[in-house]
Amino acid sequence: MSTSNGSTAPGASRTTLAPPATNSMRPKSTGLVPTNNVTTREGVTVRTRIDPTLTVDDVVRQLCVNLKVTEPSSNFALRDKDTDELIVNENLRKKIKNKANLKLVNSPSIEAAEIVQKLLIRDEKTFKMALWSLKKFIKEEKFAQEFLNHGGLSELAQVICTEHGNTLAYALEAMHNLMDLDYGWSTLDNAFVFKVVQILSSPNSLINVCRPATAILKKLVEADPMNAPGPLIASSSRAPPVAPPGSVYRYGFQIVFQQMRREKGSLETVVNRLGSADTAMILHSMMLINSLLSHVNDAEWDEFISELERLNVRKAVIRLMSSHNIDDLTSSILDFQANIVRVTYRKKSTLVEPEVEPLHATALEYIWCCSKVQEGRDNDREVLKWRKLGFSSENLVHEFQEVGELGLDCLRNFVADDPDLFSKVILEQLSRPVDRRCPIARASNEIVELLAEHWVIFAPAYSTSTTYQPFFLNFYRVHALATQFFLRMWNESGSAAGDFSRIVALARSQVKVALQRENIKPWHEVERDFLDCEYRAVRDRQMQELEAEDDLLSKVPVRNLKEKITRESAEFVRQQRIQCLFQGAWFVNGIPTPANGPSRRPNGPWRFIRLDNGLKYLHYVDSAVQFPVRNGLEDLPERIEIAAITQIATGTCASPPNILRDHLDLPPPNNLTPSPLSFSLLTATEGSLADQIASDQSRWADWTDGLNMLRRDSGHVTSEETAGYIKALTEIGLKIKLLDLSGEKVDIPSGLVAGPPPTNTDFFFSDLI
Repeated sequence: MSTSNGSTAPGASRTTLAPPATNSMRPKSTGLVPTNNVTTREGVTVRTRIDPTLTVDDVVRQLCVNLKVTEPSSNFALRDKDTDELIVNENLRKKIKNKANLKLVNSPSIEAAEIVQKLLIRDEKTFKMALWSLKKFIKEEKFAQEFLNHGGLSELAQVICTEHGNTLAYALEAMHNLMDLDYGWSTLDNAFVFKVVQILSSPNSLINVCRPATAILKKLVEADPMNAPGPLIASSSRAPPVAPPGSVYRYGFQIVFQQMRREKGSLETVVNRLGSADTAMILHSMMLINSLLSHVNDAEWDEFISELERLNVRKAVIRLMSSHNIDDLTSSILDFQANIVRVTYRKKSTLVEPEVEPLHATALEYIWCCSKVQEGRDNDREVLKWRKLGFSSENLVHEFQEVGELGLDCLRNFVADDPDLFSKVILEQLSRPVDRRCPIARASNEIVELLAEHWVIFAPAYSTSTTYQPFFLNFYRVHALATQFFLRMWNESGSAAGDFSRIVALARSQVKVALQRENIKPWHEVERDFLDCEYRAVRDRQMQELEAEDDLLSKVPVRNLKEKITRESAEFVRQQRIQCLFQGAWFVNGIPTPANGPSRRPNGPWRFIRLDNGLKYLHYVDSAVQFPVRNGLEDLPERIEIAAITQIATGTCASPPNILRDHLDLPPPNNLTPSPLSFSLLTATEGSLADQIASDQSRWADWTDGLNMLRRDSGHVTSEETAGYIKALTEIGLKIKLLDLSGEKVDIPSGLVAGPPPTNTDFFFSDLI
């Protein structure tokens, strides 16, 4: 150990101290330059030189020896004096290099034991401060492990079940932070989940209580056995996988929704909070709704989706789209939009089976009653019922085969908008000759197909839209307008049965025109385009479009082929984007805008980031210069957990003025204007985890979309570039397939009719093509 006069004893420690400074005397030079100041528990600050090759345990042990501390060194730890960050082996060298002010404090084990004791006693003087400290320290894995070992989880859960006000808010925040770990909270039972639901639903709960309560429910929804890390165990059973003992992945949608059912109005409260004046509350509510939509199981799918529709959640999100203060919500709104695409696709893929599904039978009975038509018999003495409404046959399973439950819902909503008008239209058509009647039901189903084609509802994959689609969220209203347009075109053109495909073509043309510029076009213009346009003008425009387009693309087999190629293209681009994340890339550390909230200060102007093979962490290193980074993670000491990222915000930070401009494809900085190539990794509570600027547009698109595709509750892409790639790959693939067909001179029919089933089972499928 170095003494105050600079001499060194044999076997000296590599953590050396200089005497504390006083007001009357400067300390004598020891000949060694101190690296850090360390403040003891007694408030004395000493200057120290710490060897960066030591472990933290060795540093603390030598500090205790030099300071003549009699207690065991295991009772102590080091923290950053300014941020309270625990010093561990991974950040010790960085703290030495930055000459951070440190303090000698109780070890996580002692701190955790003391806090658990304070939670148990609940002394007014120390209780709130203990919870305040807990919500900070619980983010540290060492502290969290000690807290759990001392039985802290049950005490914290008990506090949540009995306290209120700000005390409850601190406890909920601590629990939410603890749940960032993927272990340790598997003993939380249904009673606890129900209590959190009650807290969330109570009109007396403060906003700062509702925010963490909502976030906890989101964590529980995502703790689904299907999300458990590692490969799923193969099973012949169709039952969902079961979490192993002790795993936190034992909750999921079913557990949370069952408790929400018990508390009347809980889901309604979550939806209503989308209209809150508090942006953070809106964000938490949106994220919970998105998680529920992403993880809803088959058994409760119908009930949950019906309840959301009843609560007009789409209307609430459309209002958010038109708000002027929702920059932080963009990602969550696009996630919701993508989830509704998945819902719509599932409805379209679900067969209408009135003899099996009571809801289908009820909807059809409502449509029939509103028509005010009597069942009859045709000339062949066959039942004449559904054909009177415009279906081609009495087989409703077949009639709704292409549009599924979505078609049934659209027809029911069309009827419900104005039942008297629907009855009047049906009776009017029945008064005409058979070949002059407009088949309303067939027209409704065809409009559903046109809208699904327009919004690319081809697969339950992520949505390729990078902008808001308020008209898509108004699917049923757009369907009603387009169906009215179809009926009007039929009447104005004096169409007959053979003209059905011609009116469908007119409707397809009008859908494209009416729904263009969706993110900026006002709703009243959509209504005007469908309700006020003249037949002759629509026909003339459509003729011009036909001159430029090939009718081949409108045929059903080609549309189905396009759906398949779109799915394949989307998955190909997804894999490409994730491969870019595996390879890693250099970024500039940007200067965040104040709107991002608190941000972590980087240790250099450049940052290299790489995704680990487990898809759980982004590993990175900050540097003053770019250098060759080896494969693997050895050169990347810091990391960010993917699960902690709630939003990938774009256009959020400016380039530092001291970065050489030739490294970036960017204009010169102007008063720290956000760069178009910037993005931030945001959390719901801690602000920004990283603020980066890409070197070019391609890298920006690779990373923003790749990160979005990794998130559990995400389904949208950010860049026009990625959406363009998917579209381009789809078009190229489609053209290649069609060239193969045209080269073989194969005639593509407008539709395919299945032949009769085999009369017996005396056959097998050949392996030969």
